[in-house]
Amino acid sequence: MELGNYSNVKSLGNGVYEYKIDFGPGYRIYFGQDGEELVILVGGGSKKHQDTDIKMAKFYWQEYKLAKKRG
Repeated sequence: MELGNYSNVKSLGNGVYEYKIDFGPGYRIYFGQDGEELVILVGGGSKKHQDTDIKMAKFYWQEYKLAKKRG
């Protein structure tokens, strides 16, 4: 992804993205992007826990943005 390869990345809305790793059960990493930095929100999730992981990632992203705003 550092080289700009976002072919396995899917937008989930509200600034949260899912990166699918094609290995084993198809692991997923959920992240937000703050400027040029990727902020890992949830890592190592599988399809089985996808719905819960997405909810957690969206919550963590909102918390991250609020904390950054507060300073």
